[in-house]
Amino acid sequence: MCAEFDSLVDVLRSNGVVTYVFEGRAQRDAPDEVFPNNWVSTHADGTVVLYPMMAGNRRHERRSELFKTIDSDTDYHTTRMIDLTAHEKHHRYLEGTGSLVLDRINRIAYANLSPRTHLDALEDFSKQLGYEIVSFEATDDQEQPIYHTNVLMSVGTGFAVICSETIKARTKRARVLESLRSSGREVIEVRRQQLTDFPANLLELVTPDGPAIALSSRAWGSLDKKQRGALARHGRIITSTIPTIERMGGGSVRCMLAEIHLPH
Repeated sequence: MCAEFDSLVDVLRSNGVVTYVFEGRAQRDAPDEVFPNNWVSTHADGTVVLYPMMAGNRRHERRSELFKTIDSDTDYHTTRMIDLTAHEKHHRYLEGTGSLVLDRINRIAYANLSPRTHLDALEDFSKQLGYEIVSFEATDDQEQPIYHTNVLMSVGTGFAVICSETIKARTKRARVLESLRSSGREVIEVRRQQLTDFPANLLELVTPDGPAIALSSRAWGSLDKKQRGALARHGRIITSTIPTIERMGGGSVRCMLAEIHLPH
């Protein structure tokens, strides 16, 4: 897993993506530290949000002190920290940008309700950060709840990738699609049977040469010609091969990236 992680870092940096890596705590019971997006998000006004996690061993991953390092050692700065972790006491979870797919331009948070995404925690996020919530329930091909929203959808500046057929209620599905389209984005549909290859688990990034889109080699390989063409219109495609992380961790490239939206 370490080699796959390092390979992704190398690929991002070689494509001009400014990438910060912080050493883990080397705890034997923290195998999911490669997925920092579940415990933290940053925002353009300098806000840092800490999130309530369902798995007890994952709560050790939260490291608010890292932002002191970011303040002192980078050009970014933070202004406040919102701590939502008290929801854990009541078994209410909201696992960062795994649970939340954010349209930061229009301040809309898309969220698939599941054991890891609780409505009360979601409403707390909405109240404190001023986001409109578009929530729904989605299931996989076994009719089981899809654990994270970013498995079935992603939102970029001019596009959205989504497996809308997983959204159970037709009215909810229509609302999600209308919200995406009314924002002016091209909606790129993927099929339910593709989801095991993580085609929606991707992230738009900034490079000196313009926007790029990062996803795994497996995810890119699962897309058909039309889907690839649509996605490539919105940014240079960056891929990395991470089969062990995907198989053992249940997440892909987007989960491995906690994007920085802090002000300079």
